[in-house]
Amino acid sequence: MMKLTETEIASRLEKMDGWEYEDNALHTSFEFENFKDAFSAMSRIAFEAEALNHHPDWSNVYNVVNITLSTHDADGVTEKDFQLAKAIDGIVEEE
Repeated sequence: MMKLTETEIASRLEKMDGWEYEDNALHTSFEFENFKDAFSAMSRIAFEAEALNHHPDWSNVYNVVNITLSTHDADGVTEKDFQLAKAIDGIVEEE
């Protein structure tokens, strides 16, 4: 996958709420009702990430999940990152 330019990234992010571009990666954070809901969303995201063969850098503290997406092989953000970000948004909206 080809690394996207900052202009391409900015244009795509205009259509996505809650995601930011910083330090050569996409970042977002989600807050849930409780730990169980946060962990449930992470489990569902894990299945989607595995299906896309693209895995997030993430952390979880109680009810907050922080997610960073970057394509390490391309040393930056690619279409794969946006595909996973959209899938993540869809999963979290269902929660």
